[in-house]
Amino acid sequence: MEAVKNSKLFVPALPTLWPGMLFGRRQPSGFMPFSAPNVRWFYFARNAIWTTVKMLGLDKGEVLMPAYHHGVEVEAVADAGATPRFYRVGSRWDVDLEDVERRIGPKTKALYLIHYAGFPGPVDAMRALADKHGLPLIEDCALSLLSADGSVPLGTTGDIGIFCLYKTLPMPHGGALTVNGPRQYSLPEPPMPPGSSTFSHTVSSLLQNLELRGGAFGRGLRSFIRSLGKGAVKAADIERVATGTQHFNRQHVDLGMSPFAKRIAQAQDLEAVVETRRRNYFFLLGRLRDVSTPLFNQLPAGVSPLFYPLVVEDKAEVLARLHARGIEAIDFWKFFHPACDASAFPEVAQLRRSIVEIPCHQDLTPEVMAEVASAVRGALTQDRRNRKHAG
Repeated sequence: MEAVKNSKLFVPALPTLWPGMLFGRRQPSGFMPFSAPNVRWFYFARNAIWTTVKMLGLDKGEVLMPAYHHGVEVEAVADAGATPRFYRVGSRWDVDLEDVERRIGPKTKALYLIHYAGFPGPVDAMRALADKHGLPLIEDCALSLLSADGSVPLGTTGDIGIFCLYKTLPMPHGGALTVNGPRQYSLPEPPMPPGSSTFSHTVSSLLQNLELRGGAFGRGLRSFIRSLGKGAVKAADIERVATGTQHFNRQHVDLGMSPFAKRIAQAQDLEAVVETRRRNYFFLLGRLRDVSTPLFNQLPAGVSPLFYPLVVEDKAEVLARLHARGIEAIDFWKFFHPACDASAFPEVAQLRRSIVEIPCHQDLTPEVMAEVASAVRGALTQDRRNRKHAG
């Protein structure tokens, strides 16, 4: 950890909050879920998943889900009363449609499709399968906010669209459930989350922005303020509902999204967010393809990448080296949910061993991206040297 403190680079995993975003306003966005005619806002996307199972009456049957999953969405489905069953996903995040259809049985009540990191899954083909078997299709866009399949926004083809906002935008929390098509459901507005929790997350993001923009001074000031803040939070017994947690918590299932978080969303230039993310992704693709075979050789039109999926041989080693350089790289989806038999899905097991999230979000300038690419190349090169010597 000492190396992190001494690093001049700080690259947060998620975008940070600028003070101006607390007050700015823009015209209503055409992006989903902000333009959806039928939408409910939640604290977490997982709350929307739980509500969907109850709303569609899936809690007496099975939901067919991808074997490549985070786990919290599976927990939400199971906690709501449905039984998760799993279908095959290949080594390029490709859904095996034949396997999906083979696994549809008399107990199947819905199909569940995840769009990974902004890259569209085969939503039209899944829609056709759902219609053929008389099933609803749930589109999980938690990792794919602002993305489209060509010109078709993700989350609009399925009967239900699920979105997470705070992974893509600098918000303290936020999830959404959109209902597509003519059928209407009567959903009460969820209650507001604790204001103290919203405040705590907001301050944390502002401090990350301070470190990102302020160099050594910002880093020192952030560290000082955080040390003061921890004591104040403990003394005040502030209830902080953490985001980014690994597990579903029924106690938080009814929490909605605060007006404050919506205000931050309304301050974003979403077109610029997509453009910057695509620029940063293209930069990494060009700089890294010769040292790590890319999961995708191109960035399809409409895709707003959540991160750059780096394929590595030794996750722990590469992550340690990147963290030492001040880059908040993430071990992407390391574990299967216990309900899923890992031995039945070897390609997914390999994905879980080999994918690292490299940030490419809208906060990062071309200069920072150049440093990120250099650090990643160095980490991969050192990892290979170590393997060669060990061999």
